[in-house]
Amino acid sequence: MSLFKSASTVSLLTLASRVTGLIRDVLMTSVFGVSAMTDAFYVAFRIPNLFRRVFGEGAFSQAFVPVLAATKTEEGDEGAKKLVDHVSTLLTWTLVVICVLGVIGAPVMVWAMASGLKPDGFDAAVVMTRWMFPYIGFMSLVALAGGVLNTWRKFAVPAASPVLLNVALILSIVLGAPWLRRMGIEPIYAQCVGVMIGGILQLAIQIPALRGLGMLPRIGVSFAAIREAWADPTTRKIVRLMLPALIGVSVAQISLLINTQIASHLATGSVTWITNADRLMEFPTALLGVALGVVLMPQLASARAAKDDARYSSMLDWGLRLVVLLSVPCALALLVFSQPLVAVLFHNGAFGEADVRRTTAALMGYGVGLVGLVAIKVLAPGYYAKHDMRTPMLIAVGVLVLTQALNFLLVPLLQHAALTLTIGIGAMVNAVWLLIGLIRRGSYKPEPGWGKFLLQVTIGTLVLAVLLLWGARHFDWIALREARLQRIGLLAALIVGAGVLYFGVLAVVGVKLRSFVRR
Repeated sequence: MSLFKSASTVSLLTLASRVTGLIRDVLMTSVFGVSAMTDAFYVAFRIPNLFRRVFGEGAFSQAFVPVLAATKTEEGDEGAKKLVDHVSTLLTWTLVVICVLGVIGAPVMVWAMASGLKPDGFDAAVVMTRWMFPYIGFMSLVALAGGVLNTWRKFAVPAASPVLLNVALILSIVLGAPWLRRMGIEPIYAQCVGVMIGGILQLAIQIPALRGLGMLPRIGVSFAAIREAWADPTTRKIVRLMLPALIGVSVAQISLLINTQIASHLATGSVTWITNADRLMEFPTALLGVALGVVLMPQLASARAAKDDARYSSMLDWGLRLVVLLSVPCALALLVFSQPLVAVLFHNGAFGEADVRRTTAALMGYGVGLVGLVAIKVLAPGYYAKHDMRTPMLIAVGVLVLTQALNFLLVPLLQHAALTLTIGIGAMVNAVWLLIGLIRRGSYKPEPGWGKFLLQVTIGTLVLAVLLLWGARHFDWIALREARLQRIGLLAALIVGAGVLYFGVLAVVGVKLRSFVRR
């Protein structure tokens, strides 16, 4: 399977995940609106997600996937299976301990995340955190399974599994919330049940795929099995690599935690506005950045193990060109076309006009740094594949300091919108820093033609922006609330028209799109 076909597979399945996630969020805002209880849920759900991103999809995956790919290249499937068994044993028992501590320490975590919540919201967030914290256990094991499957180029199941969480949450809103309301229980608690069911389902669908590869882990339950797993030098290498990766990933999550803490002290609804903007921002970052990162990581690690430096650099160049080709127009679209997107998707039910304007402001902040947010997903694996976790960690620490300094200056002026703007600026700095590091050490050598390519993309993007800016200003997207189908149709027509216009201009100015497909 080619890199482009692999990335397309992951991207399409990720699109299904994001679409169902968007449906979930639209239902959430329509049914529950924006209130202290929605803020409480988002805070509570963010806590296990924070740990998942740090331990599961973050530090663990960054350390595990390159080592597993190298082991597969050097020792074959038998050596890889032994490593998977040992890592699974240690990870499972570590997760058991973390989940127990998380349930006990829920009040402390909620206070650390959002001490500004009102008393009722704070108490509700603690209860919901205790219900949902074990979700981290399921998702960390899903990350392990996904790392194995992606190393064997089986991308479909890991990419599709998030759809199950969104389906579970949609059903919890449609079926669970009315049932709880009839019983006199706060309806939003149905979401906690949906989260846990979604986690179980995501883990369950990995099992047949792993069994088909002969890589279904054998998890040791005795102390002897745990000692044997810990004695494996390759397992210890993963743990050693995890430590700097853990710091690097934690820095990003600490920034998120600080921003949530700040948002909880601003106007009620700030956490929800930022969360809704984050959902829209995740479309381009996930469809492109995550897809490329998932596909490139094991291939870069394999090239590194085989000492094929030319292939290594060539894959990075291909990934970065694809990032520029697709994320630059998306970034400008978020800057000039945010209000129509927010109005069509969220301006329903209890979600009012003021909520549209404030979510729009948050989304525009993300647009400033979208290219950086996507590029990091390609550039960081360039370091991880060579087992260099320290450099991205140090860069992340520097960016954290910069981001919070900007928050200190901008939050009093821009309120919640400053929190997304500073994340965007920090992402751009992070990406440029990572790029310079790869070039200086000779890991990445840009191939000829970058200057011409950037000019071509700029021309196409400016033409696209003119159409979207006209569409944003010509129609009153707020007033069109009652004409729902007309508003949806206008949005779809403008987005499709802008896409056709962009790629048409690229073809006219000489961009050879087929060169990306052939990789």
